[in-house]
Amino acid sequence: MLNPLPAAPDRLTELMACPRCDALHRVEALEETQRAECARCGTILIAPPARSFLHVIALAFTAMILMFGAMFFPFLKISAQGLSHDSSIFRAAMAFSDGIVAPLSLAVMLMIVALPVVRFAALIYVLWPLANGRSAWPRAQRLFRLAEELQPWSMAEIFIIGTAVALVKVAGLATVSLGPAFWAFCALIIVTALKNSFLSKWTIWQAIEQQ
Repeated sequence: MLNPLPAAPDRLTELMACPRCDALHRVEALEETQRAECARCGTILIAPPARSFLHVIALAFTAMILMFGAMFFPFLKISAQGLSHDSSIFRAAMAFSDGIVAPLSLAVMLMIVALPVVRFAALIYVLWPLANGRSAWPRAQRLFRLAEELQPWSMAEIFIIGTAVALVKVAGLATVSLGPAFWAFCALIIVTALKNSFLSKWTIWQAIEQQ
């Protein structure tokens, strides 16, 4: 665990800011199996490269598979008065693909599906050679920076929360059955949270620059 320190103008290069609470810590040399956590909020600041890289790659692959299933498998089924209808996320987005609401279809597919997949693919591209002890592939720095910039715009978690709120209101009017895509999205959120817990930005940047 690193101790928070006040910023010293002549030693700024030795300090690291926690990405969650902005507490400053002095960077110290650690063994390969050690990791450093923020003394204020417990966020992982430095993680063992080999283990953390492999974990992030495996979880990113898992998230991409879950995203594929969540996109095309039935998401939910609504039944009322003898009539029923099930739909996937892809078909629901395509329902708005005509007319003036076409941008809404594009926004749904972009923020819920495309951006998370691009971010997962970028992380795999950056970390794959580093996890195998090789030099970083071309444009690794740019792609990792892109992956970090896309994080606030990847809204799969917001989609599930909005769906849960909508289901509470619809449940009184019709019978709602959750499909496999809904549970795939729930698993995707858990996998993404685990991935973020293993992700150490400082470790990745150091590995890219050293290679």
